[in-house]
Amino acid sequence: MNAHSLGARATAEALGSAFLLAAVVGSGIMGERLSAGNAAVALLANTAATGAALFVLITTLAPISGAHFHPLVTLGATLRRALAARDGAVYIVAQLAGALLGVACANAMFGAAVFEASTKLRDGSGRWLGEFVATFGLIAAIELSSRHTPSRTALVVAAYISAAYWFTSSTSFANPTVTLARATTDSFAGIAPSSVPGFVVAQCLGWGAASLLLRATRTSTP
Repeated sequence: MNAHSLGARATAEALGSAFLLAAVVGSGIMGERLSAGNAAVALLANTAATGAALFVLITTLAPISGAHFHPLVTLGATLRRALAARDGAVYIVAQLAGALLGVACANAMFGAAVFEASTKLRDGSGRWLGEFVATFGLIAAIELSSRHTPSRTALVVAAYISAAYWFTSSTSFANPTVTLARATTDSFAGIAPSSVPGFVVAQCLGWGAASLLLRATRTSTP
């Protein structure tokens, strides 16, 4: 039983989601401005900031809420009855609210409109496959690390996302809330609203496939 109130846990989920999106979007804008048109350099800056932010946020907020920052992680915990259904719903609302706040803050810091629909199309079967792979790997990394090396989960997640920024064709959004929030910034990290459904469907499929496989690996010892 988590000793923290639902309000405290929801606040942690909102705060973590806000800072995660501020890191993703803000570093994308900064990287693009300083890279002189070199997309690889901009992506490298984006990767470093996102990985570092994930490590800090998971390390500091996991003791309060579990540091989900991800509606599918929350849904999985709810289905396993590790989290009450009402609490799961509150988590998801807090995650989305925090993510939108983080994007708004990043946009405002760099002089852009607080919310602006992205024009960056990210379509096609290759990118959808990339999101499936990215989400499958992320869910597997979280579950297996939490099961076997819980003290290293923050490092595992940060390292995985940093790698997946580069080895997946989609640059690893791997999170429906992150995807929706990034549709509200017309910057390096943005995604056009019309591209969001394909990403979210691929993410849900990746989560489902990972959940089925991981269930098969949960064996009880005699």
